[in-house]
Amino acid sequence: MKLILRALILSALILPCLAGAEEAKKPNFLFILSEDNSMHFLRLYGDKAGATPHIEGMAEQGITFDHAFSCAPVCSVARTTLMTGIYGPKIGSQYHRRSALAALPKGVEMWPAYLRKAGYYTSNKSKKDYNVHEGKVWDVSSNKGTWRARKKGQPFFHMETTAVSHEGSLHFKKDQMKQPTETPEEDVWIAPYHPDTPTFRYTYARYHDRIKMADEHVGTLLNKLKEDGLLEDTFIFYFGDHGGVLPRGKGYIYESGLHVPLVVRIPKNFKHMVNLSAGSRAKGFVEFVDFGPTLLNLADVEIPKALDGKPFLGANISEKELESRDSSFGYADRFDEKYDFCRSIRKGKFQYIRNYWSHLPDGLQNNYRYRMLAYEEWRQLFKAGKLNAAQSQFFLPRPVEQLFDCEADPHQVNDLSRNAEYAKVLKDLRGDLQKQLRSVNDLSFYPESFMVENALDDGMSYGRKNRKEISKLMEIADLSLLPFNKAEKKLRKALASEKPLERYWALLTCANFGKQAGVLASVARKNLKDDNLIVRLRAAEFLGVIGALDPRPVLADIINTSKSQQEILLTFNTVILFHDHFPDLKFDPSLIKVTFAKKSENQRRVDYLTGNL
Repeated sequence: MKLILRALILSALILPCLAGAEEAKKPNFLFILSEDNSMHFLRLYGDKAGATPHIEGMAEQGITFDHAFSCAPVCSVARTTLMTGIYGPKIGSQYHRRSALAALPKGVEMWPAYLRKAGYYTSNKSKKDYNVHEGKVWDVSSNKGTWRARKKGQPFFHMETTAVSHEGSLHFKKDQMKQPTETPEEDVWIAPYHPDTPTFRYTYARYHDRIKMADEHVGTLLNKLKEDGLLEDTFIFYFGDHGGVLPRGKGYIYESGLHVPLVVRIPKNFKHMVNLSAGSRAKGFVEFVDFGPTLLNLADVEIPKALDGKPFLGANISEKELESRDSSFGYADRFDEKYDFCRSIRKGKFQYIRNYWSHLPDGLQNNYRYRMLAYEEWRQLFKAGKLNAAQSQFFLPRPVEQLFDCEADPHQVNDLSRNAEYAKVLKDLRGDLQKQLRSVNDLSFYPESFMVENALDDGMSYGRKNRKEISKLMEIADLSLLPFNKAEKKLRKALASEKPLERYWALLTCANFGKQAGVLASVARKNLKDDNLIVRLRAAEFLGVIGALDPRPVLADIINTSKSQQEILLTFNTVILFHDHFPDLKFDPSLIKVTFAKKSENQRRVDYLTGNL
């Protein structure tokens, strides 16, 4: 009798503990990324040729997000944003490929580190490509990365990337087009900014085939979880690491480069953590900065204040609150050797784009991009005058600002920025973006050479300390938004400023105005002998754009005398602008008297000029 009584007492003490342990069990997390994949190519988002049965099966058991955005349209910048939860221009991680790694603010780590400290096993297979110092994020990151190596019962976060849909998969030769595609070429849609040619149809069909291969990889991972008895304990996120790779997708700040598919499968054992029903579609906007806070929230781990994102799943996130979110922030700077400076804000159905270097065309040479036959054919057709206005815009200077209705015009060929009916929308979104840039203290208002030298030890702190200077540079840049007669006086003042960066931005703004700013040519000529080489560059660029100077000797001199690889690369950007888009200003590569590291971005420019691609 005493033994029975003792057993009953022990049961009374132990069972609640066991029940409590069961209630406190943590969910697992799996990220499945397909490279270079915008939402436009999945049947789940309206593309009839884009069947992805495994991803669609996830959607039936989870949530499809109609408005998920990568913040940046290229790998290293997008992934760094994803894994830090911090906007790239705020910390100096916005350039692809990085010249130097940026440091996170003191005491801040990439967010998987916080899961590790909370007892999670973190594994990655295997791509990282971060622009910041990583720290101790992963228990394992390699081609053998798997959750199966963790301790028994340990919760995990596993991240896995499939590269089958990567840009390189479309770098085929002409004779390879004889190989049939699984996706019928006649079934694919062609974006209105692309010419409808056999080359483009084959490229689209081949890309659809690669998306199907990515879907098969999703199915393989789902089966592994099922085999391990973990499927209903694991939140599974499928998404693209940024937008799609067809021309004017990856590398460009349009919807095609930023808007990604996102499906989250909700495990049955943790469905109480989510206030949306299985099979639903969420209209609220989510960005890559939000993903980390979402996992930390679901794991009941404190979210560091330095992170820019906010969770979009969890028992504390109501469906109503999620649906109220309607904006996202985008940025596009350097892509390998090609520089640009674009920012965007998507608000509701509208996307507003600010082109800070609007005198540059989207289609400026990028060696890796133009390995794709579709890119090269597109450029050839433009030069032959065989494209319509929508198809030609890629190779022409851009407006300083653009506005698109992404619902009525999903492929963004109808710019509303000059339509009086949308003047208020334009003004409101312009103000929203300006506020956003001041909020992050956008470091791209400094040339990359300056940023690398001065700001990467702690870009966030540097931006805060120099917010007044950044704001002043923004003001000079935003003179481009005014009629020239209202901007001229302030531009003259900035051109004569004692501060090199103010002169730099005044000259860039003059280039955006083009021939309208010709009356400032005599003032700009004084900057051709500026002590600051980067100011000299912009003076030569402006005077070359308006036809007041042959800029080539000045540009060659900067390349041959500068000690900064970033400064030289920026100069090459202008060299290529004139070489390709100003028929009388072809650049003679023999003018370059210095050598560069093999396969470096600067050597890429030399290879293009010499035809040694």
